[in-house]
Order: sequence, then C-alpha cells, then structure tokens
Amino acid sequence: MNPDKPMLLVEDDDVDAKTVLRALKELHIVNPVERVTNGEEALARLRDPKRARPGLIFLDLNMPVMGGLEFLQVAKTDEALRRIPVVVLTTSRLEADKIASFDLCVAGYMVKPADYLQFVNVMRTVNVYWSLSEAP
Repeated sequence: MNPDKPMLLVEDDDVDAKTVLRALKELHIVNPVERVTNGEEALARLRDPKRARPGLIFLDLNMPVMGGLEFLQVAKTDEALRRIPVVVLTTSRLEADKIASFDLCVAGYMVKPADYLQFVNVMRTVNVYWSLSEAP
C-alpha cells in the first residue's frame, strides 16, 4: 500500500486497537493510522474535507452507537466513500456476518485470532495483498 496514504481503524476495544497498532509497527508498516471507536465517528472522519482519505479501513463489526455492518450500509452507498477498501477485523465467525459483509462489498473478512503471532500473520497477509493491489 502507498505509505503516504493513511489507514483508518474503526475499533471500540482498546486492547484490540493496541494489538493492531503493535502488529503494524512490528511489520514496519509506516502508514499513519487514525482510530475511531464506532461507525458514526468513522463516517464523520471520512466526510471531513480537511482530512486525507484513507487508503484502507480496518473495521470491527461489534461496536456501540453504530456497528460495522451499519457503517458499511451507509459507506458503500455513498459515492464518495464506496471505493475505499474495507477489511473487516472481527471476532465474529458467524456465517451471517460474513455474508452480510461481502454483500456490502468488503475487500476481506479476517477473524481476529487470540494468539498474537497468528494475528501478526493475518496483518502481514493483508499488507502483502494491499501492497500488490492497485487500488484507484
């Protein structure tokens, strides 16, 4: 991924957010990361004309105020936001959540492993894919 493009982390859990940031640092991913804690905050951040559009969004599904699926329903119907790739990072293994996420055009669905080293491997895989992918 273009190292100049920021990433947006939509995650309400402090421990999970720190795990994501730690893994990105360990993988030497230098993109700036901004964190918000729910879908409403994410939409406000994305619609702020003074802020650079992220090159990638990491999205949790289970959050207060506005959850991940609700966020996707809005973002993926917004002409200005719908092309921003979203990778779901969640604990949910529910088939219904996977189907709903892909119906809403996510770029990937990753279940957060409990083991940190496995989590780093998940993030490494996401990084390799987005480093090779040519997004608009």
